[in-house]
Amino acid sequence: MTFTVVRGQAPPARRPRFGRHLLLCLIGLVMMYPLLWMISSSVKPSITVFTDESLWPAAWDLGNYPRGWTSLSEPFEVYLVNSLIIVTLSIVGNLFSCSLAAFAFARLRFAGRKLFFAMMLGTMMLPGHVLVVPQYVLFDKLGWLNTYYPLLVPHFLATNGFYIFLMVQFMRSLPTELDDAARIDGCGPFRTFWKVIMPLCRPAFATTAIFTFISVWNEFFAPLLYLTDPRLYTVPLALRQFMDSEGQSQWGEMFAMSFVSLAPVIGFFIAGQKHLVKGIATTGLR
Repeated sequence: MTFTVVRGQAPPARRPRFGRHLLLCLIGLVMMYPLLWMISSSVKPSITVFTDESLWPAAWDLGNYPRGWTSLSEPFEVYLVNSLIIVTLSIVGNLFSCSLAAFAFARLRFAGRKLFFAMMLGTMMLPGHVLVVPQYVLFDKLGWLNTYYPLLVPHFLATNGFYIFLMVQFMRSLPTELDDAARIDGCGPFRTFWKVIMPLCRPAFATTAIFTFISVWNEFFAPLLYLTDPRLYTVPLALRQFMDSEGQSQWGEMFAMSFVSLAPVIGFFIAGQKHLVKGIATTGLR
């Protein structure tokens, strides 16, 4: 008896990926160019920032950093601390209030749930500037102008429909049997949220925290509207102080402090990038 050995077909040769990787690197450099230009400008003399177009400065001025740190009405660390306080409390407020609202929409059954959810989605389509005047009048009557309350209190009242929708979609992907098991064990709605749902929503919480950090840290309009005391200024308002209307702007110092202010954003994003990708990839999937 003879046996015929049939050999499997050899796998096709892999297509060369050098061109693809080269194209991605070029696109990455194009996207990184504004950041590289800002870093280069931070070590140039102010008078050569817009005349020296190369990324490698012809003349170096490392004194932009110490001068920028101390040249404003307050040391720059004051503005960094102010922004960190506002960002931290905003993250806490969004995570607490938006997660409770999302749990109610995603896991509880009550009259008018679909109507209220549709109204919440409708707030996402409303331009924010439409609310500027009524909010300003309200905060003025409450005596909250020139304080951090207008910047912080809305985050504790679940006013951002995007974060609520993000968490609702994530919570809907969790099995409802978890709620039934918790109910059998004697857990009420709040305990079910705290002990069962909340630990499983870490990717959604991380995504919300990163988005909140970036948006609040870079917010310029709201602090400009409500804050008048320079000691309460955030980083964007502090950077605005390097510019004046007479053309005597301190460009080198401004770019130096811009790079310093960008470091916390980059660090926070890198630390939570894994959870951010997981949260976005799994939101809405069953």
